[in-house]
Amino acid sequence: MSVIDTQKPTRNAKSKTVMPVRRDAQFPLPAERAHDWVGDGGVQFTQLMNTMSLVIPVGERFFIDAVRHYRDQITDPDLKKAATAFIGQEAMHGREHDEYNDRVIQRLPSAAVFEKRVKALLDWFQNSTPPAMRLSGTIALEHITAIMADALLKEPRISENAEKGYAALWRWHALEETEHKGVAYDVWEAAMGKGAQAYIIRAFGLVLATSVFWAMVTPHFLNFVRQEGKLTDLKGWKSFYRMAFGEVGFLRKMVRPWFDYFRPGFHPWDDDNSHYLAEVESFTEAFRTPRAAYLKAA
Repeated sequence: MSVIDTQKPTRNAKSKTVMPVRRDAQFPLPAERAHDWVGDGGVQFTQLMNTMSLVIPVGERFFIDAVRHYRDQITDPDLKKAATAFIGQEAMHGREHDEYNDRVIQRLPSAAVFEKRVKALLDWFQNSTPPAMRLSGTIALEHITAIMADALLKEPRISENAEKGYAALWRWHALEETEHKGVAYDVWEAAMGKGAQAYIIRAFGLVLATSVFWAMVTPHFLNFVRQEGKLTDLKGWKSFYRMAFGEVGFLRKMVRPWFDYFRPGFHPWDDDNSHYLAEVESFTEAFRTPRAAYLKAA
C-alpha cells in the first residue's frame, strides 16, 4: 500500500479549525406523520425529503468505504483523525435515517424497492470502479449534501411548521454535514493533488453523481406522491413550488453553489458557514436521551 505524499496539501486552512465529532443522538419520529411532516410544504415536499432520505443510509456507507480506503495511507495526524470522525458521523446519520426510512416504508412499501435499487447501483459502482473514482463520487455527493445542508440551515421556513422530530433529525444532519464538509475533499487533495487530472476526475464525478442522483430520485418521488393520491393536487403542488423553487427556493438556491464546484481552486470551506456550528453541541444534547424516554417526557 502506498503512503499519501505528505508534501501535497492535506488540509484546507479552514478545515484545520473545524474537527468533526461523532455524536450519538436519537429522534422521535411519529409514524403517522411520515407522509406530511414538513407542514407548509405538504405531502409533495415531504415526499421529496423522504425520497432523499431513502438514499442516505446506503450512500453514507459508500462514503465511509471510499474514505476508509485512503485513511490508513494518510500520515497527517489531524486529517486522519478528521477522517475517522467523518466515518463515525456518517455511521450515526445512516442509523437515524434507517429509523426514519422504516416509517416511510411502513406507509409506502414500494419505498423499500427504491432503497434496494440504490444499494444495487452503489454496490455495482463499489465493485466496478477504481478507488479514485469512488472517492470522486463521494466528494461530489458530499458537495450536494453540504449545499442542501446549508439551504436547510439558512431557511427557517422549511421547518418552522414541521413535525419537530423529523425537523430536528434533518437539522442535526445538516449541522454535522456542515461540520465535516471539508474532510473527504481534504482526503481527495491529499491523495490526488490539485493537478489537471485530479480536476477532470472530480468535475466529471459531480456531473455523473448529480445526473444519477436525480434520475433515481425524481421518478420514485413522483410515484410516492401518486401513491399518496396527491399527483393531481394543484394546491399541494403550489406549496411544493413555493418551497422548492419559489419564495423559499430550497432547490433553486442550490444552483449557484453547485456550479461553484467547477472552479479549479474550489474548496468546500470557501463558503464559510461555520457560524452555524456554534449550536451543534447544545442542539444535539437535547436529543441524547434515549428515544423512548424522550417520548415519555414529551
